[in-house]
Amino acid sequence: MRRRLPAALLGIALISGFLALPAHAAPTAKPDLAPTPPMGWNSWNTFGCNINEQLIRTTADAMVSSGMAAAGYKYVNIDDCWMAPQRDAEGRLAADPVRFPNGIKALADYVHAKGLKLGIYSSAGSHTCAGKPASQNHETVDAQTWASWGVDLLKYDNCNVLDGVPAQTRYKAMGDALAASGRNILYSICEWGSNQPWLWASGVGGHMWRTTGDIANNWPSVLSNLDQQVGLEAYSGPNKWNDPDMLEVGNSGLTAGESQAHMSLWSILNSPLIAGNDLRNMSATTRAQLTDPDVLAVNQDWAGQQGKKIRDDGDFEVWSKKLSDGSAAVVLLNRSQSPATISTTAAALGLPSSSAYTVKNLWTNVVRASGGTVRAQVGSHEAAMFKVTPGASSTVPPLIVVEAAPAKPYVTTAGRTDVQVKVHNDGPVAVTSAQLALGAPGGWSATPVGSTRVGTIAARSTGAVTWHLRASEPLPGPVDLSAVASWRWREVKQSGSGGGRFVVADAPPAGLSTLSDQSWVYSENFWGPVERDMSVGEKAAGDGKQLTVAGTVYPKGLGAHAPGRVGFFLNGQCTKLAVSAGIDDEVGDQGQVTFEVWGDGQRLAQAEATGMGGAVPLNANLTGVDVVELRLDPGDSPNYDHADWLNPEITC
Repeated sequence: MRRRLPAALLGIALISGFLALPAHAAPTAKPDLAPTPPMGWNSWNTFGCNINEQLIRTTADAMVSSGMAAAGYKYVNIDDCWMAPQRDAEGRLAADPVRFPNGIKALADYVHAKGLKLGIYSSAGSHTCAGKPASQNHETVDAQTWASWGVDLLKYDNCNVLDGVPAQTRYKAMGDALAASGRNILYSICEWGSNQPWLWASGVGGHMWRTTGDIANNWPSVLSNLDQQVGLEAYSGPNKWNDPDMLEVGNSGLTAGESQAHMSLWSILNSPLIAGNDLRNMSATTRAQLTDPDVLAVNQDWAGQQGKKIRDDGDFEVWSKKLSDGSAAVVLLNRSQSPATISTTAAALGLPSSSAYTVKNLWTNVVRASGGTVRAQVGSHEAAMFKVTPGASSTVPPLIVVEAAPAKPYVTTAGRTDVQVKVHNDGPVAVTSAQLALGAPGGWSATPVGSTRVGTIAARSTGAVTWHLRASEPLPGPVDLSAVASWRWREVKQSGSGGGRFVVADAPPAGLSTLSDQSWVYSENFWGPVERDMSVGEKAAGDGKQLTVAGTVYPKGLGAHAPGRVGFFLNGQCTKLAVSAGIDDEVGDQGQVTFEVWGDGQRLAQAEATGMGGAVPLNANLTGVDVVELRLDPGDSPNYDHADWLNPEITC
């Protein structure tokens, strides 16, 4: 699925109900085709239609020279726009003569000579999403053509469907044609999860199937696609993989920490790992994230079920996967705006009881011993990933986590708060001579309450010291904290450090005011930044239009794009929010969004809006709420979900 297509070329993907296909009618998947999740690269995320023969050749070169091929990445996949505008005189697809003057077979030969495989793209409609010739009613000839060229993978999209033919019928037709082509071609079904393909795609010959709409180059999109994997773990396995879409690792819309979290999560899900960055110009950090051997080993390990979410504490989640050697992989995910300490237990990971466990951080390779708790301080929009194995040598140091925990996440400009430095000894043995320290952030003074020496910290225990922090007229914004600690284990001095954060902010003024005139403490948006008193333009700040819903212009409000959220600090001083919510007219009758008002982690109000209707009212009681969050959830695909918070009036 691609955004902003000409209306004449938009296909209609009809939900087909679940067409029963007899077992004997399904093409037989060759068992050696995708016994582990496929790994490779695809041109779309970075290059879109700006592709040509030279790009594909140099990308194949880079896949080898970068070490990605040695790490397991094999498929070099050409996405949309490779085709000539028309089929040839024999009714066959042909390569665009300008972009690919030597044709696809020559390109496949080049890729194969490097020990790699070539993937191609089409759609189960009359035209691709970019309007090029596609394969509906041409399945047999197209499969034969690709086989003759030496193609190894087909990504089969879902645009521009003719005559409302059900998805299962269209995808089965291509599955049968590929099976009869005489060549092993991995079949990647890309119908965006619209018809629950996990229930039927393997039966029509599919080896991997998209469970979501298109991923985008931003953190909310990664999380949106992640959320849609919950409950699908029973449907994947050798030669049949749930696909939450390609990787955005290393692309400009993600920080290095977000990219690492993205890679961690897709790996624990046994997702196909299809890189979407420019392999020719990636940083050393991106290369290391894409090729980390321990992380890739989790992705390629099949022990009976893909990873799944085992705990959800709002912004803090735990994802886990049993491994075939009896250990477990775990990802601790922090979706929030501040660093957080997240933990789980060996029992929660399904591991047998043991006096100690070996815990390996798969990104840093640090190995520690635990008495049963797996804990880490995880940065904002980041994840920690571990392998946990029953048993641990007595020579392995204990797992110890240091953190600076503010009493509250938000502090007024009065400039007073308390911070605890905590040392969590999650190891199986005690540590001694523990000494704690807190570095005063700029403009703040820190005074400990009592001694900073806590002495012995028993196994599976926490030592802590409190500091009073003071500041004179601190500036609004985040304040980062730094804690250090030292201790002795087996008579050897060791040390560690950790962080924390609080945010200085003030509540809205007393009386009635408009939220778009206030400063928010955080925001996340799918496309472009959240805008004040204008719609979201999807790109740079200030590129929106007047807020307009169902022909009515609203002078005040917030223009946003689902999925997303924006938070305001109230300090418990406000009582009421009254707001209208709607899909901006700039997307016509498209779009469907759930608008939600949350207070301190609890949902207070909710309403649905579509591009075909007008604004809907929401009212929320904010009595005692410290932080109010305006949250947007896309009803289906996030495409066209320009969501306006209209005249958001707050009473304080």
